[in-house]
Amino acid sequence: MKKYLAEMVGTMVLVLMGCGVAVSLGCNPINNIPAVVGTAFAFGLAVVAMAYTIGGISGCHINPAITLGCIIAGRMDAKEGCMYIVFQCIGAFIGSLLLYILTANVPGLEGTGANDLQANVSMLGGLLAEIIFTCVFVLVVLGATAKTNGATNNFAGLAIGLSLVLVHLVCIRYTGTSVNPARSLAPAIFQGGTALANLWIFIVGPFVGGALAACIWKLIEPAEK
Repeated sequence: MKKYLAEMVGTMVLVLMGCGVAVSLGCNPINNIPAVVGTAFAFGLAVVAMAYTIGGISGCHINPAITLGCIIAGRMDAKEGCMYIVFQCIGAFIGSLLLYILTANVPGLEGTGANDLQANVSMLGGLLAEIIFTCVFVLVVLGATAKTNGATNNFAGLAIGLSLVLVHLVCIRYTGTSVNPARSLAPAIFQGGTALANLWIFIVGPFVGGALAACIWKLIEPAEK
C-alpha cells in the first residue's frame, strides 16, 4: 500500500508545482517565453525532487504512461500497474483541487494549468506531438532505470527530470505538454471548456507513446550481464 500512496503523493506534487508555476507565470507559448522556460523547469524539477523522495518506495512513476511502459516492458504486472494508475489519478486530483482553491482567491490567476491545443495546432498535430514526445520521455525513463545501465542508475532521477524539461520546451507550443494522462485529466475537469473537450488527445497520445517506447526499448535493450 505504501508504494501506491507514494505514487499519489508524488503525482500530487508534480501537478501542484508544475501546473501551479504555469498558472502563476501565465504560461503562453507565443508571447511569454520566460514563463515557458519556467514551466518546463518546474515540471522537470518536480520529477527530480520526487524521484529522490519516493523513488526507493515506488520507483516514482507519477505518470500512467510510464506505468504502462513498465507493464509492457515486463517490469511490473498489470494488476499492480492498474493500482499505480488509480492512485496517480487520485494524486493529480488532489493537486488540482489545491491549485483550484488557491487561484479562486487570487484575482488575475485563472485556470488550473490544463492542457489544450495551442494556436493553429490541429487535433492530429496535437495527437502526434503527444505520441512522439511521450515516446521519447518514456524511453529515457526505461533506459535510465534499466538494470543494465549501472553507470547512470544513481543519476536516473536527474536524467529523467532534465529530459522532461527538454520535452516541455519543445512541446508546449503544440499542446502545453502533457506526456502524462493523470496530469491532464484532473486540471481539465476543473477547468472545463475546450481543455475538457480535447482531453482525449492527452490520454490517448501519452498512452500510445508510452506503449511505443516500451516496444522500442524491448528491441534495443541489452542482455543482462
